[in-house]
Amino acid sequence: METTIKELKKPPKLNNPLFIEGLPGVGNVGRISAGYLSDELKAVKFADLFSPHFYPFVLLNQESEIHILKNEFYYWKATKKGQRDLIILVGDSQSIDPMGHYEIVEAVLNYIQKLGVKEMVTIAGLNVGNLERDPKVVGAVSDVDLIKKYKDLNIDFNAGNKVGTIVGAAGLFVGLGQSRGMKGICLLGETSGLPEIPDPKSAEIVLKTLTKMLNVDLNMSKLQEKIKEMNNFMKKINKVQDKALKQLMTQQTKKDQKDGDDELRYIG
Repeated sequence: METTIKELKKPPKLNNPLFIEGLPGVGNVGRISAGYLSDELKAVKFADLFSPHFYPFVLLNQESEIHILKNEFYYWKATKKGQRDLIILVGDSQSIDPMGHYEIVEAVLNYIQKLGVKEMVTIAGLNVGNLERDPKVVGAVSDVDLIKKYKDLNIDFNAGNKVGTIVGAAGLFVGLGQSRGMKGICLLGETSGLPEIPDPKSAEIVLKTLTKMLNVDLNMSKLQEKIKEMNNFMKKINKVQDKALKQLMTQQTKKDQKDGDDELRYIG
């Protein structure tokens, strides 16, 4: 099996769509922000992404229904002047290995390029080591013209002095998209750096910045409730992922011992 995108329905013709990515990560800032945006705009789901680079397990709900890890594509058509059509990517997981990150990002870029995407916004958390009372949004861009475009949105574009690397999909989408002529901005919400603990303050400040960029109005009153729902789901995923990782590492250790290989290997 390789990374596959399965269309559930053909999306309508989109006018210069903006791609927004928000997957689980540090503080789950991206997943919360993009997921809440999609829910509140009542965006329409049109495709799923499956990959062998996600953890090899399925989840069961209380009715014993199976849920397989996946990423989901949604579209939203602009409703007034000054807005953009949107393609939003949210999901349960990122890749568990470096090669998978590249494969998944390239598959998504191939797909959204066919849908007319020329610009993107990716969202992630920025580990600042401690919870910020007033977290900031730090911006990194693939084209300096985007700094001028968004200079009035209170984004800290001094990322070069604060961020050494952006690990995972949020950075790769912007970096690999650049070679395709896609302009990209990564919004990093300052957070404590704990993936298992959703950061509502960071997600809210990123959402406020995002709504200004998109010229849309969102009701933030449901945000805490949505975070609680997502927290319960992500805790379940994290618990099973930790168990699966230990099993995989145990299997690899036994194989290494059998093969006479003393080198300890880690799964990325």
